[in-house]
Amino acid sequence: MWKQFLNDYFNFTSKERKGIIFIVALILFLIFLPLLFPLLGKQELYSHNEFKDQIDQLTFEKTDSTKFTTYPKYPGKGSYGDYAVSKEKNYQPLKAEVFYFDPNTTSAGDWKRLGVTDKTVHTIQNYLSKGGKFYKPEDMGKIWGISPADVQRLIPYVSIKKISGAYTSFPNNAYQKSPASYGAKIIQPIDINLADSSAYIGLPGIGSKLAQRIIAFREKLGGFYTVDQVGETYLLPDSTFQKIKSSLVISGNPVRKININAASVDEMKAHPYLRYNVANAIFQYRQQHGNFSSVEEIKKIMLVTEDIYSRVIPYLSIQ
Repeated sequence: MWKQFLNDYFNFTSKERKGIIFIVALILFLIFLPLLFPLLGKQELYSHNEFKDQIDQLTFEKTDSTKFTTYPKYPGKGSYGDYAVSKEKNYQPLKAEVFYFDPNTTSAGDWKRLGVTDKTVHTIQNYLSKGGKFYKPEDMGKIWGISPADVQRLIPYVSIKKISGAYTSFPNNAYQKSPASYGAKIIQPIDINLADSSAYIGLPGIGSKLAQRIIAFREKLGGFYTVDQVGETYLLPDSTFQKIKSSLVISGNPVRKININAASVDEMKAHPYLRYNVANAIFQYRQQHGNFSSVEEIKKIMLVTEDIYSRVIPYLSIQ
């Protein structure tokens, strides 16, 4: 029985035996192949001492390139730590000094002595040439490019001379302006339904874009029926509206009305107070129940809330 079993499963032809031998040899080759890798190429040797020398050299260069001067935080008190070093190519650290200075009159050379970079010095001079002034030491922080650490380092040494006022008193009365000339500008009231863009621009805080938005909103509405509607203009800050509200008046000009018994959905939804769903609901109600007998009848429509009704009622009619 066992002999028959062995003959059935372990009796191979000459071709099969060759195949088995080839497969076994291939498996053994793949198993031992990784062991041959070190013999195929020359392993590069590294010197630990050389690697340590390179690290020491980098540490020395970093320390040498970030030399700094210790600056007092306040005259005679404490100190600031490392002074920030620029990473620009071929940068040479500035030997910064500290001394009392007036930022309104300090020369470019003195700014450099204070440790301010050339680019920042140019920014400061450009600011001063355009009429800018430093009124208090903390104004140093407004300069673009100067670091907060430098601001705090220099603030204790800022000594700003008193800046004369915009108007100077002259002995000769002929050169003196009357006090009335310095009074607040008187703003003339404007009619919000008749004013053009130039009239709106004359109001405080209103530029050309806001003026155009107010007029465009007025046209879409069909005219204002209350001054408060101006405050609904897109991107008009409430603080600006409150500032100009007292200068706005409204005339008796009637607003443009929409005939809800004849208007299409597109005509109604073009109004800022009527969205598509409300305009479509009014149209569908008219289709199902016939013409409206009064404007108040739209309150029967579920989508017409009390808020929508109170805002849009001045713009609707049935004829």
